[in-house]
Amino acid sequence: MAAAAASIFIFSASASSLSVADYCSPDASRPKGVKEMTPMPDGISYAAISDDGRSIETFSYKTGKKTGTLFSVDNIKGDVKISEFDGYTLSDNGKKILLWNDSKQIYRRSFTAEFFVYDIMRGTMARVSEKGRQRGAVISHDGRMVAYTRDNNIFISNLDYKTDNQVTKDGEMNNLIYGVPDWAYEEEFGIDNTIRWSADDCTLAFMSFDERLVPTYHFDNYTSYCDNDKPDFYPEVYSYKYPLAGYPNSQVAVYAYNVDNRVIKKMDLPIGENDYVPSLEFDGNGDQLMVMVLNRDQNNLQLYKVNPGSTVARSILTETSDAWLNPSAYQMVDYGKKTFVIGSERNGWRHLYEYDYNGKNIRQVTSGDFNVTAYYGRNAAGTHFMQTTLGGAINRTIVSVDAMGKKGVVLSPEEGTSLASFSSGREYFLLTYSSASVPTQYTIHDARGKKLVDVELNKEYAAKYSGAPKMEFMKVPNAEGKEMNAYVIKPLNFDSSRKYPLVMYQYNGPDSQEVLNKWRMEGIFYLASQGYVVAAVDGRGTGNRERSWATAVYKRLGQLETADQIAGARHFMSLPYVDSDKVACFGWSYGGYMTLMELTASDSPFKSGVAMAPVTDWRFYDSVYTERYMLTPQQNEEGYRLGSALGRTGSLKGKLLIASGSNDDNVHFVNTLQFTSKLTSEGKLCDMMVFSGWEHSLRMCNAREMLFRKINDFLNINLIGD
Repeated sequence: MAAAAASIFIFSASASSLSVADYCSPDASRPKGVKEMTPMPDGISYAAISDDGRSIETFSYKTGKKTGTLFSVDNIKGDVKISEFDGYTLSDNGKKILLWNDSKQIYRRSFTAEFFVYDIMRGTMARVSEKGRQRGAVISHDGRMVAYTRDNNIFISNLDYKTDNQVTKDGEMNNLIYGVPDWAYEEEFGIDNTIRWSADDCTLAFMSFDERLVPTYHFDNYTSYCDNDKPDFYPEVYSYKYPLAGYPNSQVAVYAYNVDNRVIKKMDLPIGENDYVPSLEFDGNGDQLMVMVLNRDQNNLQLYKVNPGSTVARSILTETSDAWLNPSAYQMVDYGKKTFVIGSERNGWRHLYEYDYNGKNIRQVTSGDFNVTAYYGRNAAGTHFMQTTLGGAINRTIVSVDAMGKKGVVLSPEEGTSLASFSSGREYFLLTYSSASVPTQYTIHDARGKKLVDVELNKEYAAKYSGAPKMEFMKVPNAEGKEMNAYVIKPLNFDSSRKYPLVMYQYNGPDSQEVLNKWRMEGIFYLASQGYVVAAVDGRGTGNRERSWATAVYKRLGQLETADQIAGARHFMSLPYVDSDKVACFGWSYGGYMTLMELTASDSPFKSGVAMAPVTDWRFYDSVYTERYMLTPQQNEEGYRLGSALGRTGSLKGKLLIASGSNDDNVHFVNTLQFTSKLTSEGKLCDMMVFSGWEHSLRMCNAREMLFRKINDFLNINLIGD
């Protein structure tokens, strides 16, 4: 099975000209991307936004050449016009375009906007609603209607009749939501809306989220000078429903609305008050609802087939686990006309299984000691396309498997990270490829893997960063002597006869992965450019190895991960080019939590550490994520006690820099405040940096640059200095 070869560009540019922004600013450090490709219904072309952002153009997959223009802000007929747009989706019949502008962010994925529908044949534009901003808008298959949420209620705009009908009436902010999810579902299940049209557009399915029992979380909404150069003398209070571990979640229900007779029916599903519904879709024929119901412990999943007319539900698949069920498995589902394909880790690896709609397991599509990490669907011949770890856990390879699940073909390089975006008929795909040494490249291929078009090879970018520090991969032993995947980034002009200070970087959250053979250019490379050896290991709890490696941490977060991180540090400390007296740890979010756990471990080898946006006690974090791995505090009191960094402040060793965004709606600022407050009460000092008005990822303005400048200064003083 031959794999396409990746080009490696070799240039002689010096990295000495690279600034902290070149390493740390997301805008400056990212390779050039390509416009998102929207597959056209014809299967041979795709749509993409023009370079100037004013048009939507069509291109041939086979040649990559422009074939036409679907829409332009400069050629709109009629009275309704727009001068710009933020995004778009096509109706399934390819005749209408749903566009939006003036987007305003809510949480990580959600936003409100002004939505419009453009008729491609007529060249005219219609406003979805005149009554206020919309959220979660979904256009019908025929392009004649748009369903959306406003003020927590669902509306249907009929473009033919110019009506804007309200479907639900009792939605209310911070109490009851229809159609779009609450914070927890959006953040932890990756859901941005639950509105679904049936194939004939006669039925609209949706979910409700009853938040009334969920406690309200409040924090002062401080602004940043990035947004406002005038101080807020009276900051606003930001309030939203956020369920902490052990507290009530939203209670959910599934409904179907008949567009013709305007009747809403609640589906007869056995959803308990503590259950989740992580997936709601129509089947491949578009007439039966497929609803997943997951218990609060997240170890029992039921898949129901529901008749939206009669409301009758029948369970056709049950999945259980002795630990947690991984959303990356069960949310990897594709509903076909006669069968559906779903992911499962039941046999120790994540593989694909095919079922009929009576629940009969027809076949296991993939098998072996590797994981399927993304499923791209099937073509007319039944060939399956997917992303896998066939080339090892640190790589991602695109593979096709025949309809019987017997013959596989590798469609991308086996080393490096490949992602695919397929045409509607899965006869062509855009391959996105990179490795630790090759910046991101975009090429178009046919279904057999043959390259057809170079879209973007990032040659200028590769030249710019040719002299930057590089990532090298290896295996190192964990606390029990088992192999962990690891990388090291050596300083510029590395001299093996010298000894360098070491920074151990980590994330290490359950099912996560830090050590991955892909292109990255970020703050840790800046630290390497400043003379630090940066290393990372994926210890127990991390994903995309055998399942037992991840689930070893079940109900005891922070314990085994800390032991493995320290074992990894000691391995690197033993290397001849590392100064074992000058070792630090650094992490963000879960990695920030790990930093605190490592600095407070009895056998900590770290002289200093940096914790960015850390969880400091799992009782401060959201229920969906925390309980997936820990159960509730009531069920697992000892696990929460032993996994609390806040409970270990008395054992803090070394110098600590702790940092957080004041407006972090994910890992709340209170985590940092509680930890530093406890240190103060115990007479211990630490360094602290607060980003006023910033959120969890610090992607605003120059926040990341300033963070890594601070980290470098902190390490220079507390790791290298006396």
